Amino acid sequence: MLFCISKVKEIGERNKLMSEKLIKIKNIDLNKLFGANNNKFDKFKSFFTDVKVVSRGEELKIYGKKDDINLFEKKIKACILHIQKFNSLTLNNIERIVVENENDLLNQANNIILHTSKGKIVKAITKNQRKILSESQKNDMIFVIGPAGTGKTYTSVAIAVKSLKNKQVKRLIFTRPAIEAGENLGFLPGDVKEKLDPYMQPIYDALTDMLSVKKVNKYIDEGIIQIAPLAYMRGRTLDNAFVILDEGQNTTEKQMKMFLTRMGISAKFIITGDISQIDLLKSNKSGLVQAQKKLKSIKDISFIQLDDKDVIRHKLVKQIIKAYEPKH
Repeated sequence: MLFCISKVKEIGERNKLMSEKLIKIKNIDLNKLFGANNNKFDKFKSFFTDVKVVSRGEELKIYGKKDDINLFEKKIKACILHIQKFNSLTLNNIERIVVENENDLLNQANNIILHTSKGKIVKAITKNQRKILSESQKNDMIFVIGPAGTGKTYTSVAIAVKSLKNKQVKRLIFTRPAIEAGENLGFLPGDVKEKLDPYMQPIYDALTDMLSVKKVNKYIDEGIIQIAPLAYMRGRTLDNAFVILDEGQNTTEKQMKMFLTRMGISAKFIITGDISQIDLLKSNKSGLVQAQKKLKSIKDISFIQLDDKDVIRHKLVKQIIKAYEPKH
């Protein structure tokens, strides 16, 4: 058993509805639940200001109204379940579990995306990452929009690699617009691949993490994996392929339309982007922003919005994202 719960004990008169409950936690690493210096448990308790919690080792004694205690119990169970399934619990996970009913998604069994060449398990960690996984199984085209550090690219690449491993597609195609924070690729030395490679490094990193450097290079040589600038997609029909357009916020409206209409038979498309980091000239509208407006009513296209709660990098990244959000 993960935990055992004692019966509720009434305190005082019935009309006051004050109770206490004892929760005994067993067979999990308490450090993963409580965190360093109790930082995780303090975060958890901050959402339950109407209950008093006394913690002694594996025992939690909860005082408060029945409804408040029951909600506390439900959410602490969900945190324990998260540790059981993912062997971890972050501050963002706690916020998701308490505020947004993430425990409903924890009951799904399909959170594992794939096993890497080194035996590592790649999972959809946050609520919205799991939504990327579930929506990609239902729809052939999905847009994944959110700030830096939320796993947009890594999760998308993992889903694409899984599709290739399962022989659902014959090739993987990765592309992005050749606009980078004021730099023009034409001024960089080397051929097209050498110019684009530095900007595709997150893709390469994800691929080599999942397939090994040797296999990635082999697949590139054989054309099974293709990495090219967006302009090279013009005129192509992309059949039997899993295609990822990264940094979609830096496409113009015409470029986005061109890319989306390349979709061929048995193809899967994921478009990722961060609309808070658009590098286009002000005279150009972002193709990603326009796609959100024009395509949102199409039933078989999914739009998934990630936010600071999905950040899986250093804890400071979440605070930085919040600091840069527009003030209303």
